[in-house]
Amino acid sequence: MSESELKELLDFSVEAAREAGEITLHYFKKKFETRLKGKDNFVTQADLEAEELLRRRISERFPGDAILGEEGGESLGTSGRRWIIDPIDGTYAFVHGVPFYGVLLGVEAEGEPVLGVVNIPALGEMVYAARGLGCFWNGEPARVSETARLEDALLLSTDFGSCAARGFGAAAEELQRRASMRRTWGDCYGYVLVATGRADVMLDPSLNVWDCAALLPVLEEAGGTFSDWRGRRTIHGGNGVATNGKLFPEVMRIIKENQQSA
Repeated sequence: MSESELKELLDFSVEAAREAGEITLHYFKKKFETRLKGKDNFVTQADLEAEELLRRRISERFPGDAILGEEGGESLGTSGRRWIIDPIDGTYAFVHGVPFYGVLLGVEAEGEPVLGVVNIPALGEMVYAARGLGCFWNGEPARVSETARLEDALLLSTDFGSCAARGFGAAAEELQRRASMRRTWGDCYGYVLVATGRADVMLDPSLNVWDCAALLPVLEEAGGTFSDWRGRRTIHGGNGVATNGKLFPEVMRIIKENQQSA
């Protein structure tokens, strides 16, 4: 895909994610109906309307592209491109009036993640990137931190407690013990903090593809890494680890050393 094509896709994606974010703000901190899809997994009218808007905008502008959304499933395409949508990542935060939720929009070209947009509408933060074009935070270049030692690092996770249930308990505990500070500024916002140099490592023991399709391009273009807990560069691993790059070898070594006891 040419640079001009990527730039067109990125400009469109930023605007579409902004529009979807505005829909969510109409509902945020207001009374609205929610229903559970599973334990602690909510869906709201805001999710449905935001995804519907994104699907409509993409289909009108790029009718040959496939679309996969958390709420609406997959529609096939013919172009070799696939859009991956999470209309509200962090719905638990959203329904509780916490502003750390985001609109996620990612693009795969022939199976390779090439573009990502993360809109945190309640905080007015937009982070976006495309392969070879760099990563941007509200229009300014975004870069990961220079932290080189885990003992100096800020470590984040959506929920450290859930790591044990996924087989990563010992690794998560050792990473917490080694890190300078630990916080649960989670869901997509934790990855935004790593991409913009405000945190150093982010862990999630369970992720769907729509949770992380936008994150890999954003982290890599900011100079960091996104992988699964085995260190594989993928959005299909079922979990995720983001680092500033300098800390990747140390983080993966600790995870590997603690696999059997996890």
